[in-house]
Amino acid sequence: MKILIKNAQIVNEGKIIKSDILIENDVISKIDSQISEDADQIIDADGKYLLPGVIDDQVHFREPGLTHKGDIESESRSAIAGGTTSFIEQPNTVPNAVTQELLADKYEIASQKAYANYGFMMGGTNDNLEEVLKTNPRNVPGIKLFLGSSTGNMLVDNPETLENIFSNTKMLIAVHCEDEATIKANTQKYLDEYGEDIPVKFHHLIRSEEACYKSSSKAVELAKKTGARLHVFHLSTAKEMELFRNDIPLKDKKITAEVCVHHLTFTNEDYDTKGGLIKWNPAVKTQKDKDALWEALLDDRIDVIATDHAPHTWEEKQNVYTKCPSGAPLVQHSLVVMLENYKNGKISLEKIVEKMSHNPAILFRVEKRGFVREGYKADLVLVDLNENWTVAKENILYKCGWSPLEGMNFHSKVTHTFVNGNLVYDNGKINEQKFGERLLFEVQE
Repeated sequence: MKILIKNAQIVNEGKIIKSDILIENDVISKIDSQISEDADQIIDADGKYLLPGVIDDQVHFREPGLTHKGDIESESRSAIAGGTTSFIEQPNTVPNAVTQELLADKYEIASQKAYANYGFMMGGTNDNLEEVLKTNPRNVPGIKLFLGSSTGNMLVDNPETLENIFSNTKMLIAVHCEDEATIKANTQKYLDEYGEDIPVKFHHLIRSEEACYKSSSKAVELAKKTGARLHVFHLSTAKEMELFRNDIPLKDKKITAEVCVHHLTFTNEDYDTKGGLIKWNPAVKTQKDKDALWEALLDDRIDVIATDHAPHTWEEKQNVYTKCPSGAPLVQHSLVVMLENYKNGKISLEKIVEKMSHNPAILFRVEKRGFVREGYKADLVLVDLNENWTVAKENILYKCGWSPLEGMNFHSKVTHTFVNGNLVYDNGKINEQKFGERLLFEVQE
């Protein structure tokens, strides 16, 4: 199968170049200013921009065990509609993916159901070090540790266990950092005042800056002490930005940072209108925090943009504060949100591609993906930067059927998505054949 894309503005490795691109089977076989080979399909991309597919390093697709909220099929389908061609999913499903057998089960499900390429994190607990150390770095992206309890019972709070994991694995360790004791004390204070129905606007004071910093600074300290590869997920505070550096290239960094789309989009001021729909852990915080995250993203202290896509049902999200679960679906809209920030002059197209495609590939050492290069897998996205549309019930593809972005207008649209050389999304139409493959990772001694 050959697909020829003509006249695209290719955004790749810090440059934008008008070029043709030839896809043969699952790889990019040729990039040239003029390609005139015969092809099974020719797409004229004049006026459109071609990006490497987004690699989202943090999603919760809810399978197994929580499939009333979302599943690998529904959520990866929404991912390709938004230009995300590869995802790394987290272990707090039910049961938690904390043994090699349970991890293998998730891979088996994805091999049947994933529209996009997939990797699954191995989960660490207070007592599964032996299982963690059996993980194969060639075909598993990393180890996930919850240093603050979030959805699921996976809190790792034993200092000895943590040190053991950090000291004994060469694999990347990704962490959710919030200090449990601080959160419990803060929660109690508001429970005493309001009972169960705490106004959601206090969420960022309960899961506070102090709770985040206390935990992330400890994790960074432990990584420095042990030499572990540490990746800190979903940073949310200005204070934490001092923990990360930008004076060495990403490939040489041992300690790396991620920010999520929602922490770049919302602030605590939005709780008044959005309520529990924007209740995340860690919490969306202040304008000052948001500004600091943007600054760190642009000066490369923050390496990656992700979603922490975490669907819950509409009904679950209507509960009182203490029973309203944290998390929201985002994977269909992450790229257009960032393109809107480009339209508003906040970030360049090259930087978006760096943070959403190149850097996740470098950081996780993903094999032959994340760049528009000859010989690489043809995971590609075409976007029209001049198409206006509004997020509405009828165009939301998440199984849960809602989005915190509902009613928002966007001025860019994903028109085509390719996964492993297959056109899987074409102007609103999804190819219902599944072409997702298991991600592989380069192992460095």
